Amino acid sequence: MIPYRDEKIIQAIYFFADQHKKMVRKYLYQTFLYKYLAFFDFRSLEETGEPALGLHYLALEHGPVPDEIYNSDQYKSTDLYKFQKDNYGTIINPLPESKPNYDCFSKYEINLLGNLIEIFASEYVSTNMACEASHEAITAWRRTWKKNPNSMIKYIDDFPGELLKKSPEKLSDIEQHFLIFSTINHLS
Repeated sequence: MIPYRDEKIIQAIYFFADQHKKMVRKYLYQTFLYKYLAFFDFRSLEETGEPALGLHYLALEHGPVPDEIYNSDQYKSTDLYKFQKDNYGTIINPLPESKPNYDCFSKYEINLLGNLIEIFASEYVSTNMACEASHEAITAWRRTWKKNPNSMIKYIDDFPGELLKKSPEKLSDIEQHFLIFSTINHLS
């Protein structure tokens, strides 16, 4: 289990909504949030062998979508933000009196959150561009979409080849770490 997982998910949603709004001067839409979260999880997976949040993603047409948020209300209303409908879709509204607490994140994760905002929080980066970027960057989405669209993405599919068939001496340190982490956490 990822320590402080629920708190990390809530804080990550707030961070992306708040920082995106500050940079772009517009609210963050739900679809764009899903891309931020997927990039956060899959970039962390590729660089450390562990997803930052461990969300379960569906391989939908516009890229990875976190099932726990898409199909549940669990993370849609907190004391930090609210998901709200507008004329164009669902926005994430960071509440003005919010008091975020990023202590649940490692220094690496804080840097990654900031890097993703630097890359994507621009008036010139549209939701469609973020979706296309997720198609290009997230191997597990491409593999799942090709085999079985709209199904659950497996983190193991983000690694090249067939990870479980590699001999131990051919595994990278990150691949070894992922295999241990995924076994302990029953993650695929």
